[in-house]
Amino acid sequence: MIVFDQLGKNDRQLRLLAQIVFGGVLVLLAGLWWVQIVSYRNYQAHQETQSFRTIRIPAMRGKILDRNGVVLAEGRPSYNVSLYLEELRKDFDAAYTGAVAQVRGALNARVSAEEKRLGRKLTLQERKKFPLGAQEKKLIRERARIDTASRMVAEISGRLAQPLTLDEKTFTNHYNKRLALPYPILPNLTSNQLARFEEQPIKPMGVDLDVQATRFYPYQTTAAHLLGQLKHDDVADSSKEGEESSFSYRLPDYRGLVGIEYGFDAALHGRAGSKSVLVNNLGYRQTENILSPVEPGSNVVLTIDLKIQQAAETALQHGPSGANTRGAVVVMDVNTGDILALASSPTFNPNGYVQGYPPDEYKKMQESGAEHNRATGENYAPGSIFKPITGLACLENGLNPKATIYNPPNPADPAHGHIKVGTRTIHDTAPPGDYNFHRAIVRSCNTYFITNGMKTGIERIVRLGQKFHLGENMKLQTRQDAAGKFPSLERVESKNWRDGDTANICFGQGEVAVTPIQMAVVYSAIANGGKILWPQLVDHIEPQDVLSGGEPILFEKSRVRDNLGVSERSMKILHEAMLGETEDAEGTGKAAIVPGLHICGKTGTAQVTDSENRHTGWNYWFASFAPYENPRYAVVVLVESQNTGSGGTTCAPIAHEVYMAIQKMENAHQSKTLALAQ
Repeated sequence: MIVFDQLGKNDRQLRLLAQIVFGGVLVLLAGLWWVQIVSYRNYQAHQETQSFRTIRIPAMRGKILDRNGVVLAEGRPSYNVSLYLEELRKDFDAAYTGAVAQVRGALNARVSAEEKRLGRKLTLQERKKFPLGAQEKKLIRERARIDTASRMVAEISGRLAQPLTLDEKTFTNHYNKRLALPYPILPNLTSNQLARFEEQPIKPMGVDLDVQATRFYPYQTTAAHLLGQLKHDDVADSSKEGEESSFSYRLPDYRGLVGIEYGFDAALHGRAGSKSVLVNNLGYRQTENILSPVEPGSNVVLTIDLKIQQAAETALQHGPSGANTRGAVVVMDVNTGDILALASSPTFNPNGYVQGYPPDEYKKMQESGAEHNRATGENYAPGSIFKPITGLACLENGLNPKATIYNPPNPADPAHGHIKVGTRTIHDTAPPGDYNFHRAIVRSCNTYFITNGMKTGIERIVRLGQKFHLGENMKLQTRQDAAGKFPSLERVESKNWRDGDTANICFGQGEVAVTPIQMAVVYSAIANGGKILWPQLVDHIEPQDVLSGGEPILFEKSRVRDNLGVSERSMKILHEAMLGETEDAEGTGKAAIVPGLHICGKTGTAQVTDSENRHTGWNYWFASFAPYENPRYAVVVLVESQNTGSGGTTCAPIAHEVYMAIQKMENAHQSKTLALAQ
């Protein structure tokens, strides 16, 4: 061959080059032999000790927005200072080596002392009394890791001027079960803490920021009961579409517990992603790869208007007990069923369910009953706000609205009237005198409605109440939907139903209980001419990424549940009487008046008794709609109280503030429309 021919010539440089090439080839062959033959079993064993861990990555939860696009709940990054344990492996090993050497030195000293005492060498059996076995080494290694991590935490504590200590039990559990994940030592950094951490010129080895998604409610307590609560969710759920049910690790995630967060959790939650992490034989992370990307949740757009919601909540907080006022406000569009405000007091900050409440604050919140949604989830006796239902039943039965009923003075209280039903005396808050339909509504005369209600018959009143679907829930999907209570026809036609029971129903007491949202539906139906609408909390659901091409899901407006079938004449008579409630000189709801807005209303007071029929307080109401000429809004206010008062003095002023906000909103819309037209 040409190469060997050239090598045969007397060319020393060429021969040297050939020798180098052949030497290199021999080295490569020797290395290949060593790897493939000699070290084969070692590499095989090492590969077997490596394995993959799958990690579930939660999706960014969708936003919750008001009807105008204002964000009420959103996902935000949470910055945690964390220990990346794979970077501390050498420190752990060094601490362990030093600790073992120290223990061995101490044991050797004890052995020497014992041999000196005995004057001879210890036997093998005697040396077993000074052990350093596998279990002892395991404990030393564990202690070395804890001491190393504690020093790291102490250093970070000093740099951030933030008192920090290592929870040894939590750290050990994390190391044993979640070694491939960062260990958080300071979660949810504030902006000041984040800036201080980033300003550090040199960060300790193994310490860095870990970023995770968390839930945030920018308006704190606003609409808290409607938005609902979240719960940490670390449990596998194969029912979530497209998700695996088993993962080695699951990063922190949430699921809705009540409210919109619960009812629309499937849309808000999105689809989790996953990644695989290659860990070595000790469990430390080596590399990682994304297996499936996350798909963010959809945005849920509510029907509420933030400004009206805030006005309702502020008005409640200015109620008889200040921020501790127990009550609710519901504002409903009488033509579409949209809920424009849903307020309950006292309230809470839903951020606490994500970040954690201080123990004293959570206890105080529970004692105040702040978690109860009084707008939709609690039952109350309606009192006199039920009288329009009784009145409609009487009008439809042929009642002459101009005919009068005399309300005789109460011998025990001559300034007020009364009525006797059997041997029972029912007190009246209205003064003695003659009452037609209009004045009976305006002065809320019990005697008038009991007398005419009993003539009309309880069956007609019950049938009309059933048309309003009293005693049935609203199918709100929030886990806060009380059904209330209302008698059936079978109940009122039974032998144990008494005239006194009928009298109670006629003025909203006895076997009837409602929620504020139910009464908002009732008064919306009275306002719109008789259509019972399904209340609407969500307007539509839209993709979080507007460029994704996904189509929004629109919810049907003005869904009719039932129709009262009441004549236009009866409705007009009732509307005029309810307008008198706020605008007549005798009206008990005058405190709700807003200049330029004609409001139809009805005040109410219902006694509250305990299981032993002892009086414990009152429920005060103001139920209304406006404007009189073309009704668009129903406003219902409830206040629980232990103090003497009335719906007119307690609830009507709250409704006034809500109507002021509605009027301001309408004026702003009109100005905007006029500007666009010009």
